[in-house]
Amino acid sequence: METLPTTRTASSNVTTTRYRNNFLREVEAHVEDGEWVKMCMQCGVCAGSCPLGPKWEHTPQKIFMMIRAGKREEVLKSDAMWMCTSCYNCMARCPRKLPITHIMHGIARHAHNLGFTPKAQPTRHFSVLFWKNCIKNGRLNELKLTIGLYFRDGLFAGIKQGWDMRNVALGLVLAKRLNPFELFAGHGCKDHKGITAMLKKAREIEGQRKGLAAPN
Repeated sequence: METLPTTRTASSNVTTTRYRNNFLREVEAHVEDGEWVKMCMQCGVCAGSCPLGPKWEHTPQKIFMMIRAGKREEVLKSDAMWMCTSCYNCMARCPRKLPITHIMHGIARHAHNLGFTPKAQPTRHFSVLFWKNCIKNGRLNELKLTIGLYFRDGLFAGIKQGWDMRNVALGLVLAKRLNPFELFAGHGCKDHKGITAMLKKAREIEGQRKGLAAPN
């Protein structure tokens, strides 16, 4: 004898279907751990646990609800994902153990790859600069990273910021954490080819796993 679905099951299926819009499917397919977005129960613990909570344009649970509501452009143009500092308070306290930090970084990356993030967004600028700096020689060149950050807004702004931070720079030089000669060459890793091969393989695995685009 055929068993009819219970009212609760039918109601659950209707609710799930309601949220499965095209943008949610896009997030599930192209954002790291994006399949967890639909599991958010909107309790707000993530926002209350975040040290930058009051500064968010959209808190994580709002971002998740906006995704489920199909507000693609609003989400991808939001400044919220770039506010995450990876403290993991939200993940540690989430009642459903959602990988919130991973999702927020994943959405930020997806927005960046699609060209939605404003060029002047400071965290995006730092992330791209840091990534390109590291992969060039297999390790970070602190001096070139600092110069790239300071002179983002032009020559005079860079000179002013460098002068304002001169005492910090001197302390780093004396502690051998900053070397002025790195402006010309800089230190590299022992096996740069190995680092390059590792990153290439990581991109291949990531692309096979979810069709994610490699970082530019």
